[in-house]
Amino acid sequence: MGRNTRKRRMPLATKVTAGAAALALGGGGLVWANFYASAHEDGGHNRTKSRGAQVATINCPDVGQKLTKVPRKARRGVAKELALLDRQITDAYTRLAETRQAQAGDANYVDNAILGPLKSKRTATLDRIGININRAGGTAPRDLGRFARCQGVPVDQPGDGDGGGQNQGGGQDDGSGQDNGGGQDNGGQAQNGPVADDFINIEDVQPNSRNLPNGLAANGDGGSTGSFTTECGTNENALRNSDNVIVAPGVSNGAQHQHDYVGNQANTAFASDEDLANGETTCRNQGDRSTYFWPVLRIQDGTQDIDQGRPGGGQDGNVGKIVAPTAAELRFVGNRTSDVVAMPRALRIITGDAKAFTNGLNNANTAWSCTGFEDRQVTDKYPICPEGSSVVRTSAFQSCWDGQNIDSANHRTHVDFVEADGTCSNGFQAIPQLQVRLVYDNIPAPRIENGQVVNPFAVDSFPEQLHKPITDHNDFINFFDEDLMNQMVECINSGQDCQ
Repeated sequence: MGRNTRKRRMPLATKVTAGAAALALGGGGLVWANFYASAHEDGGHNRTKSRGAQVATINCPDVGQKLTKVPRKARRGVAKELALLDRQITDAYTRLAETRQAQAGDANYVDNAILGPLKSKRTATLDRIGININRAGGTAPRDLGRFARCQGVPVDQPGDGDGGGQNQGGGQDDGSGQDNGGGQDNGGQAQNGPVADDFINIEDVQPNSRNLPNGLAANGDGGSTGSFTTECGTNENALRNSDNVIVAPGVSNGAQHQHDYVGNQANTAFASDEDLANGETTCRNQGDRSTYFWPVLRIQDGTQDIDQGRPGGGQDGNVGKIVAPTAAELRFVGNRTSDVVAMPRALRIITGDAKAFTNGLNNANTAWSCTGFEDRQVTDKYPICPEGSSVVRTSAFQSCWDGQNIDSANHRTHVDFVEADGTCSNGFQAIPQLQVRLVYDNIPAPRIENGQVVNPFAVDSFPEQLHKPITDHNDFINFFDEDLMNQMVECINSGQDCQ
């Protein structure tokens, strides 16, 4: 996922800290991976300091966010190369997890056998990206090769002076004969999370202790105060795949994790805009053929789903039983200071960041909570809900549009969040803001026992992201027909609540 290059308003990074994360390392016992994802480092490539410590995961520059100017003719080819970079990281991470014994006997093993070959592969891929851009009449960034080098994020990651490097989760011997880091075999997910420190009892979260997702109350008391709700179901059709037609068009398994889809039913990596425009829809109003999709949640109770040995599932470190939301609320609201304009056909918007664990928090923009406690929101923890309360995921999308483009090279810079006063900057226009609220009353509350999590749930992710809750994200492609979009705009601007 790319990063918005303009200043982010009301950033969640100011409200979120990344603490310690327990990790079970095959062949190496239970160890602690302590990672601080800073939102203030250049390009999102977090500084790491290795002192010969065992490496927990791999951090590579997110090249996609660097590419803000790619000619349209080159974008599909560049997208395929970017997906290859992701696959290379996954393969390197898999090798990292499978060679713990060799690493223990050779302090240089990771650099020589994993990171070195990874750099060589990335260099060749980056060269092809530059060729694609230049052949299409663009100008590739100077020295793309500088993004080839990746770093190992070590266990007991040293901090940068601001507390991020403390082993906050513990990990000490608690007298039970186990490391209490929480990296036990959670239904087969022991290699890459989640772990006990990824969870928090929602009753321990202070009410109103952090901002809601960016612009969640976007329409306020003035401006365009109406709303439009579309009902598209909860993926009763079980339509899922590990493609991403926005970020990796033309690439099978480009996401390396499964998505739930509601609305448009023509979603694959190979779907054209015309395919989507003509696709069937689960939305009650057939004028809404938009695509709404998000990574699935899985319960890691030892059972497996049908993708156990398949790409996007077990082959990419995503294990456990997939659970669909029991309620999916899709609501569009207005702007606090002005009317909104219609969204263009095929507009693409991504909120949140699937790589936020290694990229940093700049684009993290989804929230976790529980029914009855939604004044308590967390982004870097999964909630443990009390009896009778259900898990809630909330996302609010960017609601300012550049007035010209339905997408951008990094999938970020054609849209933006509102400023602190609710206005759109840089000549952008206010558009209806999509707010997605997903409720799961089918997820048993995990338990923390002796510092370990029992029967956790987790969002699907890229393997090296360790299934952190901070990586949650949500995607949208607009295929409202023109008449229905105009009705939405009229409702919102006139202060009506429509559906």
